[in-house]
Amino acid sequence: MTATIIDGKAFAARVREKAGKQVAALKETHGLMPGLAVVLVGEDPASQVYVRNKGKATTEAGMKSKEIRLEMTASQEDVLEIVHRLNADPTIHGILVQLPLPKQVDEMAVLDAIDPMKDVDGFHVINTGRQAVGLPAMVPCTPLGCLMMLKDTLGDLSGLHAVIVGRSNIVGKPMASLLLSENCTVTIAHSRTRDLPEVCRGADILVAAVGRPEMIRGDWVKPGATVIDVGINRIPKEDGKTRLVGDVCFSEAVEVAGAITPVPGGVGPMTIACLLANTITAACRQAGVPEPKV
Repeated sequence: MTATIIDGKAFAARVREKAGKQVAALKETHGLMPGLAVVLVGEDPASQVYVRNKGKATTEAGMKSKEIRLEMTASQEDVLEIVHRLNADPTIHGILVQLPLPKQVDEMAVLDAIDPMKDVDGFHVINTGRQAVGLPAMVPCTPLGCLMMLKDTLGDLSGLHAVIVGRSNIVGKPMASLLLSENCTVTIAHSRTRDLPEVCRGADILVAAVGRPEMIRGDWVKPGATVIDVGINRIPKEDGKTRLVGDVCFSEAVEVAGAITPVPGGVGPMTIACLLANTITAACRQAGVPEPKV
């Protein structure tokens, strides 16, 4: 068996195209232009690339894009002042503070300062709590993208056994809540799970979000399972350069799984696409107009 490759890049392109049409309709029907502000503290190269890509995608979708950069030496008060100013700006519907932040800035204090209605990353404790109990909430972009790809690949997820390897607040826990809402039976596995390979072998849906390169081997995968690889790890090549790999050993798993996301080109592109969708959702909720379907 050779797995179907889930093309996240092509899927994300469709989501972004749909977002552009939704923005155009909101402008025409309601005079509403969704606005996204991204705050970057410091000069981390990877963060700079992410911020640049987010700004480009936002503009291409016809939204207002605002980028605020602060020096690496910025204080927590400096960052909080920016967040409070954006909270009060009626033209900004989504606020994203790029992580990680410098050590002198308390990440949780900054995230908690964002208006939950503008929290397009879905990290605010109010949004995580609302999602956990099944109320409307802003959902973290990466798990949302994973769910969209799973539903597109499998259709109805009801009754399937989903195993999530990783229990982070950014991916693992919200992914579990989303899959529970789709009537999956959900197991969250982690570093202290006993006989992790055997737990993974019981999964109809296997989501890897542990941050360890190629940890999940092909013989951990149930034949025909759908594998979503959230990991992005850079490892050295023999020529001294580096390459990107996921948390799943792709070359082995692709021979066993029914469908699998590659790295790169799988989950990654969906994160920015879902950020656009979340910003549109936030704008509609703040303006009191009907939300388009994601």
